[in-house]
Amino acid sequence: MSTPALSLQSVTKNFGGLRAVSDVSLQVAPGERRVIIGPNGAGKTSLFHCISGVLQPSSGIIQCFGEDITRLPEPDRTQKGVGRTFQISSVFADLTVLENVALAVLGIRTKKWNMWSSVNRMSDIRQKADEYLALVGLPGKQDVPVKSLSYGERRQLELVLALVNGPRLLLLDEPCAGLSPAERQRLFAIIQNLPRSITMLMIEHDMDIALGLADRVTVLHRGEMILEGSAQEVRVNPQVREVYFGQV
Repeated sequence: MSTPALSLQSVTKNFGGLRAVSDVSLQVAPGERRVIIGPNGAGKTSLFHCISGVLQPSSGIIQCFGEDITRLPEPDRTQKGVGRTFQISSVFADLTVLENVALAVLGIRTKKWNMWSSVNRMSDIRQKADEYLALVGLPGKQDVPVKSLSYGERRQLELVLALVNGPRLLLLDEPCAGLSPAERQRLFAIIQNLPRSITMLMIEHDMDIALGLADRVTVLHRGEMILEGSAQEVRVNPQVREVYFGQV
């Protein structure tokens, strides 16, 4: 068997007397599309924070492609090939699209951006921007101010910022949050067509999107993992329907 892209062993996160994540163990295979679902307060985002390095787990082990990253700070995990988008759009609205991409690329380089240099002179970054903006449906937008983009286009740009440094593991935290039905379908198609060289772990509340993308689904409830299986197994499971869909 190949080394898992992501392995969690008994990961727990406590906030004082509150246990947000309780003894979660799972393995995600290279190239897999894994979706995490559960009702509000299930611990999904806290688990994501532990994987990405925003939070340190209270106990447990997190491995990425066989390497222990449990105590690595977030920037070091980015260097190791972990990319992430956030539930709330986190782009710089007063900069251009190209300047946002440049910040993402230069953020993990040892040579930082000289504030007196024009980003337009950085041909390698412009080339990267061209490639990834085309990949997510934003060709020709390099010099557009981000504040001029629609909300859906900003979410597409955020995906570019997560992809531009070539992550091996991509964490998507509700990528379709706040989008119209048409925008959700557009972003769904973009994510679905990403290369399988990128392993994907995603939180998503839109069940059509979540189960449409997933190879496998992990269901959390009150911080605990209650089911792991295929999309079809999740759809028909009575416990999942009770805790997530509100029906038996």
